[in-house]
Amino acid sequence: MKVSYHGHSVVKIETGGKTIIIDPFITGNPITDLRAADEKVDVILLTHGHGDHVGDTVELAKRNSSLVVAPNELAVYLGWQGLKVHPMHIGGAHQFDFGKVKFTLAFHGSSVEIPEKKEFVYTGMPGGILFTAEGKTIYHAGDTALFYDMKLIGELNDIDVAFLPIGDNFTMGPDDALIAAEWLKAKTIIPIHYNTFPVIQQDADDFVSRLTSTEGKVLSAGESIEL
Repeated sequence: MKVSYHGHSVVKIETGGKTIIIDPFITGNPITDLRAADEKVDVILLTHGHGDHVGDTVELAKRNSSLVVAPNELAVYLGWQGLKVHPMHIGGAHQFDFGKVKFTLAFHGSSVEIPEKKEFVYTGMPGGILFTAEGKTIYHAGDTALFYDMKLIGELNDIDVAFLPIGDNFTMGPDDALIAAEWLKAKTIIPIHYNTFPVIQQDADDFVSRLTSTEGKVLSAGESIEL
């Protein structure tokens, strides 16, 4: 299984001949290495409805006939736009032909902005994602604050890689992410959701150097690891 990072919270998983992308914020992402027009994806997994996570989902899904897996309200909203969707919700798991997906808690918001109307469309609870395939488990925390159930997630799952936000302001900052890393007990911690915008500037190398009980790895956009 190949797992790659592409800036902000964009993670790509290649397994069993399928390409899965999580939170494909590509267009308008100043630190990604991807071009939406070039991407061929079979599955899109979404943690919540904010624009810097849904990103290019509609274009990608329509062009590739991709399946979109998302929390229920967000999935329904995207289904109304003609996408092929599979709605899920917090605590629920489903075994797909490409792997198992389970949604966890995340403490954040979830909505789509309608600027011309100065309105928001509520898109349900935000979530994190546990993805399992080829005997390996990946945890993408989405946008979240630190919460104590991360300890339970770590106790109940043998996590190979955990992607944790460290940007602060909108999500956990580095100090809280260090606590999350201790609780999750993942074999490898990879920081995400930082340096995309000035308000979430962080030193990812410093964060990784402060991990004490697990390995950390800073991935530049386009870098990958093999599981």
